[in-house]
Amino acid sequence: MLFNSLSFVIFLAVQLFLYNLPFSWRVKKINLLWGSYIFYAAWNPPFVALLWFSTVLDWFAAKWLYATESRTKRRALLVVSLGANLALLGFFKYGRFLLDNFVALMGLLGVPFHPATPDIILPVGISFYTFQTMSYTIDVYLGKTPPAKSFLSYALYVTFFAQLVAGPIVRSEDFLPQCDGPRKVTARHLGWGFSLLILGLFEKMVLADTLLAPLAERVYDATASPTLGDGWCATLAFAGQIFCDFAGYSTCALGLALCFGFVLMQNFRFPYAALGPSDFWRRWHISLSTWLRDYLYVPLGGNRHGALLTCRNLALTMLLGGLWHGASWTFVVWGALHGFYLVAERAVRGLVPPSRLWGRWPVRLALAVLTFLLVCVGWVFFRARTFGRAFAILGSMLGFAQPAAPGLIPLPKVAGVAAFTAVLLGVHWLLRDSSIERAAMRLPWWARSLVLALLMIAIVTMTGEDRAFIYFQF
Repeated sequence: MLFNSLSFVIFLAVQLFLYNLPFSWRVKKINLLWGSYIFYAAWNPPFVALLWFSTVLDWFAAKWLYATESRTKRRALLVVSLGANLALLGFFKYGRFLLDNFVALMGLLGVPFHPATPDIILPVGISFYTFQTMSYTIDVYLGKTPPAKSFLSYALYVTFFAQLVAGPIVRSEDFLPQCDGPRKVTARHLGWGFSLLILGLFEKMVLADTLLAPLAERVYDATASPTLGDGWCATLAFAGQIFCDFAGYSTCALGLALCFGFVLMQNFRFPYAALGPSDFWRRWHISLSTWLRDYLYVPLGGNRHGALLTCRNLALTMLLGGLWHGASWTFVVWGALHGFYLVAERAVRGLVPPSRLWGRWPVRLALAVLTFLLVCVGWVFFRARTFGRAFAILGSMLGFAQPAAPGLIPLPKVAGVAAFTAVLLGVHWLLRDSSIERAAMRLPWWARSLVLALLMIAIVTMTGEDRAFIYFQF
């Protein structure tokens, strides 16, 4: 059930109607919980059982962890919980990938091995809700938070439909306290919530799906050699597409949650105005980057044991972050590339002492552009299906191997993507230290209403081919 589908409009109307009836808070939470299960079951009903399994497993694991004083038993419970969750994630997401690589390895060793092809379907959102339940168990184990008092509240925390399938990855310490008492939904909550929903749908349906995705697909999914213009146009189009697609989903999620009185964390803070790779990851997919920091980078040692081990920890964290995104070596290379960026940035900061020069806006602007270009190089591996295609597009972007045939994308569209990218970067730069809400509040009410009306007209009249949100596959 996609946010941009008629079935979801009906689903949302029913949920809001039930939520605003004079029921008890417990009944309202039950309605939200069952509605969330129905929302998830719309993709593939049997996979609701996996959701139930993760919910029940970590509920009891956290309860027993909290009640047990024996360090050995506590560690055993944590290992069982994490092991079961990672086993499910490994089988459904990485089973085929591991088998294919094992077959390839046997072939290199001269051992023919031809297993039956497994028919594994990836449950939508499994990476998100698995990381969410794991963070809950780990936090209870570390004593950061007590276990939830109510199984109903905990199940809603795991399953809340607004952010279930593509995040943000919510922490229990942020969400569970909101389940303790009735959420008061004011007219301002509803107004701003629906405004965010409209903005998110505009980003997804008009910008990502209609304007940008066809241009990226025309080059990345082709076999013909791209020109210089093709390579840059497709990569800039994908940079805009993935931001508008994923930030659009997160904006929808925040808006939908607000309509029910819940507040979720911001997942994006204008990342294309980042001043360096580390700043980029403080602004892009914040819920994942902070998860990796808190539950992987810090336990590995963080930056506490010298420069060499810090670089190792950064590299390993980003490698696994790349693998989290998909079972493909191109994702691993994407993660490794960002790990290299972070290590190189750390080395440069150690060699170049802070000075007033770094605070001047021309230098900051140049650094933002350089960061964006480095991120775009990474997007080539993220989007390309094979290394061959990735290197062909990178070669075209560097001016190598120019084909004699006309380009895959007409020059006017190349210019259009360049103009869109300039506008996107300009907006991110102007709002890098602000927020959408603060920017909107600076406008008079009639201007905000006019903007929302124009966005809704564009959503209705400019929708192209329906595409699932990119991060649903992760």
